[in-house]
Amino acid sequence: MAKPKLILDCDPGHDDAVAILFAAKHTELLGITTVSGNVPLDLTTRNALITAQILNINVPVYIGAERPLVAEAVHAPDIHGETGLGGPELPELARRAEEQDAVSYLIETIRQVNDVWLVITGPCTNAALAFRQAPDIVKRLKGISVMGGSSTFGNRTPAAEFNILADPEAADIVFNCGAPILMSGLNLTHQFAVTEKDVAKIREIGGGAAVFVADMLGFFAKTYKERYFGTFEGPLHDPCAVMAITHPELFTFEARNVAVELRGEHTRGMTVVDTRGVKSDLPLNVQVGLSVKRAEGMKLLLDTIRMYS
Repeated sequence: MAKPKLILDCDPGHDDAVAILFAAKHTELLGITTVSGNVPLDLTTRNALITAQILNINVPVYIGAERPLVAEAVHAPDIHGETGLGGPELPELARRAEEQDAVSYLIETIRQVNDVWLVITGPCTNAALAFRQAPDIVKRLKGISVMGGSSTFGNRTPAAEFNILADPEAADIVFNCGAPILMSGLNLTHQFAVTEKDVAKIREIGGGAAVFVADMLGFFAKTYKERYFGTFEGPLHDPCAVMAITHPELFTFEARNVAVELRGEHTRGMTVVDTRGVKSDLPLNVQVGLSVKRAEGMKLLLDTIRMYS
């Protein structure tokens, strides 16, 4: 069975790095595009390159948008550290990004390659810019898998998840573009959290990739403990958006209407998911993730890390 063709649009970030690791083994990874998000653009680009370098993944990296469409940039150093990849001891960077920019790469590739999945694990800025410039590419996509939003709680605010809050206007364009969309929001990804035992199992695999991932996720889970949970666990948000394509049997999705709140004083960036279960004229524009089989997913992740050893 052919692997799905995929472009990963990301803002590494620990969980983005794990998404890169997973996508490189389970998809035909065409390219990686970077965007300002967890940290500024120069650092997200560096982190994508250093992840590919450490894992020996030969995939081109393209530099995207350095700020949201409308608002000022926001970042998450309290979760990912000042560099975005707090924890591991990183080698000197030896790779370089491509000269072509991310938006023109998206447009060109989607026009030339059939049935591409666009996976967005950061703010939706690059995709929104591409869809504005070349609306014809939307119908050529196999689909879009977004890590963002929530059908329940937020994280950056009580209502809003970070990736959507970072650029709500861009998310609004993507969610209403007309392509098939999978949404892995916080209500789903918090079911797939790495624990201290999981980090120990990763470290036991041995080899550079396993140590890199264990050091990353150890830092990530510790910051979540301090910032949110009080217990050592880190939700692996971004890998869910890739796994939902490669291993859909692990997930439950249901069609819902999803709207992005752009103006609310307390709710800007919220994904308003219609869960009423009543007849409505609202379009069912998004497949919203509801559950993930955690044990099977974690075994799959461990097996994938072993592929690098």
